[in-house]
Amino acid sequence: MNVFDVYPLFDITPVRAQGAYVWDDKGTRYLDLYGGHAVISIGHSHPHYVKRIARQLYDIGFYSNSVQIPMQQELAEKLGQLSGYEDYSLFLCNSGAEANENALKLASFQTGRKKVISFKGAFHGRTSAAVAATDDAKIQAPINKTDNIIFLPLNDISAFCSALQEHGPELAAVIVEGIQGVGGVQLPEPAFLKALAAGCEKVGALLILDEVQSGYGRSGKFFAHQHADIKPHLITMAKGMGNGFPVAGVLIHPEIEAKHGMLGTTFGGNYLACAAALAVVEVIKEENLMENAQHIGQRLMNELRQFSGVKDVRGQGLMIGVELDKPCAPIRKQLLEEYQIFTGSSSDKNTLRLLPPLGIGLREVEKFLEAFEAILYQTEPQSI
Repeated sequence: MNVFDVYPLFDITPVRAQGAYVWDDKGTRYLDLYGGHAVISIGHSHPHYVKRIARQLYDIGFYSNSVQIPMQQELAEKLGQLSGYEDYSLFLCNSGAEANENALKLASFQTGRKKVISFKGAFHGRTSAAVAATDDAKIQAPINKTDNIIFLPLNDISAFCSALQEHGPELAAVIVEGIQGVGGVQLPEPAFLKALAAGCEKVGALLILDEVQSGYGRSGKFFAHQHADIKPHLITMAKGMGNGFPVAGVLIHPEIEAKHGMLGTTFGGNYLACAAALAVVEVIKEENLMENAQHIGQRLMNELRQFSGVKDVRGQGLMIGVELDKPCAPIRKQLLEEYQIFTGSSSDKNTLRLLPPLGIGLREVEKFLEAFEAILYQTEPQSI
């Protein structure tokens, strides 16, 4: 039997990782500025993370949600304190797509409606409702296609107001990413997010903030939407939440009432997942990683804006998109093969994505900038 071939793969086999670096089976060290799609939030193999999970495994790794699991409440309390959402409730699941699926379901339960506004360039996952709300027909099977999703241009308040006027009484939710990741690190403007929040309140729809990639301190605040000073009804999380362990969640507004059986999951909130997620929130707090993301990210973006050939630099904190005046694939390939640096791509072929661990330091930033400059200007970098 072979593995189902759906991923284009680099010819690299990582076998060990620490902090912002990974080593392959040949002993080559790579600087990881992509973190496996923004997953590595506190750094590879962080000692507190390893200790938390290993200790838990010796005690108990799994039981279902039919018993008391106090670690879930501990996680909810620490997450609420760190994020500023102490009055919300937490539903734990396994992936970003599952988090968005449950958020959309909750919105439909709460409103009794089924229309959803999403935005062009969006990526919300590959499960049924989440992929329907994703602006990519290539990943939608016939069974996923529905008339319930209305796609609008991002940051177009006029188009949103028109859609509200036409579909308001049918609208269950508006779903928007805190920062569009796959779409090329496109930021929703604060005024736009405020308009979405006000529009949802006006027609009785729920605002869902997809913070799967942009959350967990990556933007310099715990959630990217907090830069706009709004409070959505539902917030979805995953990726950086477990630093590589599959865990996700939905933060749920206190006005949404829980009922037994309305949501469910076999593996969500298991002991190991909670241990991983607790380690992450503890390290983010103790090591001031949000502050580091803000400081290092701003410095990195300022430096990148100085290079000729760079058309635009978008982002917040350590979620950065570098738009070039040509396709970025050859540059990404050169960074990887000649300088051993992982970076990411996006649906915009000219935009390179940077999503490093939140604790990354200036030494790693300078190493990348020197290699990037050498490629753009075809000069030899100095050794670091």
